[in-house]
Amino acid sequence: MISTSLEKALNDQLNEEMFSFYLYLSMSAYLEQQNMKGMAAWMRLQAEEEYGHAMKFFAYLVDRGGAVSLEAIAKPEHTWASPLAAFEAALAHERHISQRIGALVDKARAENDHATEVFLQWFVTEQVEEEATLEPIIAQMHDTQTSKGALYYLDRQLGKRGKE
Repeated sequence: MISTSLEKALNDQLNEEMFSFYLYLSMSAYLEQQNMKGMAAWMRLQAEEEYGHAMKFFAYLVDRGGAVSLEAIAKPEHTWASPLAAFEAALAHERHISQRIGALVDKARAENDHATEVFLQWFVTEQVEEEATLEPIIAQMHDTQTSKGALYYLDRQLGKRGKE
């Protein structure tokens, strides 16, 4: 059985992961409007991944005998100054999620909930990957600011995600 306070914290994180799903879906829609079809496809895949993360929290709560409490999901932004700004917002969001996961690990340790700590380790590793994936994309986008052709090439490359 999971403690009430950890159950609430995990439910809060489930909501954050659903917001991540909404955010990346919103970014995908924005990028579609900017005619960045590859970037939009990349963000749609990211949204699906975030939905999967939410479902991991859902399943874990159920497996531990906790109550799942689905709360309203905050409305994400729907416009950004540029595709680069959208990707920078994505990185800032992932850093926010990394901090939240770290706080959950600390909470699980403080409560001597070894099962939850082990469960959360997957997310610790995942967050390192999330940030490491976005950082070079943003660096490349900074490099393409003076070349539309290079930006379109990067768009096409990002559209290959999941097709390799």
